[in-house]
Amino acid sequence: MNDILIVLCTFPDMAKARETGTALVESQLAACVNLIPAVESIYRWEGNVETSAEVLALFKTTPAAWPRFESRLKKLHPYDVPEIVALKPEQVSESYARWVGENVV
Repeated sequence: MNDILIVLCTFPDMAKARETGTALVESQLAACVNLIPAVESIYRWEGNVETSAEVLALFKTTPAAWPRFESRLKKLHPYDVPEIVALKPEQVSESYARWVGENVV
């Protein structure tokens, strides 16, 4: 069974990424979050090209939890337009997918 989503989301700093990740795991909207520091983002914002140091979070959740997960993440996130991109992996080990499903409500 392959019923998981991997959600990419960038944060302005480790403290906010950790706080948000912890809240989503504690509320069982995500089974796990990996925080990857020292990501450099180059993007267009309000007509200008910007460069920022960010933290990339990789959340593991389920399609069933997606509406609640996305809503809560938007409320917790400090950006006006947060990067929230959900990917459905083509292949996932059965035991890992089961574990994600057991830890997301």
